[in-house]
Amino acid sequence: KTTVENLLRWKSSKICFANFKVGGRVVRKSLKTTLISVAQPRLAKLIAEEKKKASIKKPDVDDKITFAQATAIYLEQLDANPDIKPSTKHYRRQCVVAIQKTWPEIDSIELRKLSDSVCVDWARQFRANGTRFHIPGTNKVREGVSPSRYNNTVTTLRQILQIGVERGLFYVNPTTGIPRARERAKELQLPSRSNFIKLVELVETSGAGQGRDCADFVRGLAFSGCRIGEANRIVWNDVLWERDELAVRGDPETGTKNWEVRYVPMIPELRRLLDRMREERPAEPLDAPVFRVRECQQSLDRACTLLGIPRITHHDLRHLFATTAIESGIDIPTVSRLLGHKDGGVLAMKTYGHLRQDHAKAAVQKISFSVPATSI
Repeated sequence: KTTVENLLRWKSSKICFANFKVGGRVVRKSLKTTLISVAQPRLAKLIAEEKKKASIKKPDVDDKITFAQATAIYLEQLDANPDIKPSTKHYRRQCVVAIQKTWPEIDSIELRKLSDSVCVDWARQFRANGTRFHIPGTNKVREGVSPSRYNNTVTTLRQILQIGVERGLFYVNPTTGIPRARERAKELQLPSRSNFIKLVELVETSGAGQGRDCADFVRGLAFSGCRIGEANRIVWNDVLWERDELAVRGDPETGTKNWEVRYVPMIPELRRLLDRMREERPAEPLDAPVFRVRECQQSLDRACTLLGIPRITHHDLRHLFATTAIESGIDIPTVSRLLGHKDGGVLAMKTYGHLRQDHAKAAVQKISFSVPATSI
């Protein structure tokens, strides 16, 4: 025994040990030091931790909350949180669906029966196989899942199982041992300016009933740099003709991704596009959507295939706007503000710091160590 309460010291090794009772249970544990001055704060910390554990409600025999019940609680808390955007809530619900689809029996499993090993096994299979989504119009299924989707789905599972931790069903979340997938920046494979013009023409002349509207939507995304969700909410009242600006408001309740309205100066091609569209539809009310379609991915896919260029998405058109702006001489901080970034250009520099190779080759031809003749 020592002069410090609950502190013992082994005679031969001089190692200090904690020795106390909590909740009717004796705790005896090495404090891994021979110095009493070091052992005392470690003892106090250990006692506090053990008392906290003892105060957590232990599961009763009838406390058999299932994963489905915990999921219902999680979704209820998610919907009630005013700080989470509707789009994020929708994304988390998609993650829940992915968990249930790839782990069919999980809904009926009691939370306390979910171990670290079964969670890790599920994560490994989910990373390799994904949800095996059936690609429309083909006989193929999509294998695997992107690193970001994988990480966010695992995070959703962790948040659901945290309810079990809070209820004392286990001390440590069973998903703690699931490794994160490394997220690599997407390699941008954007069309050249000439190919972009050809792509829009193919979309417009596809023969589809909304071919013209789809082409205008493609032009609008590329000429404004808007996200697809932002473009879908632009109405005629947002076109500030006198100021030559476009008000990008985003969701009526939460605004854009960064929770605010931004004003994008219209490049000449965007101004001409909107002028022409308004002339064709002069009777539309000011609260009518500017773009008549909400997406056109199939039209883009078809046009890319016919041109023999890599597939591009709606969001790639936003990248195309930024890349073209930088290649046209606009500095990255300005481009960052046009895109609505709030980091002063850090993300834009990371994403667009290496521009298309043909532009880089043209730019380096201007570098010269020769002394101009006029300066000699």
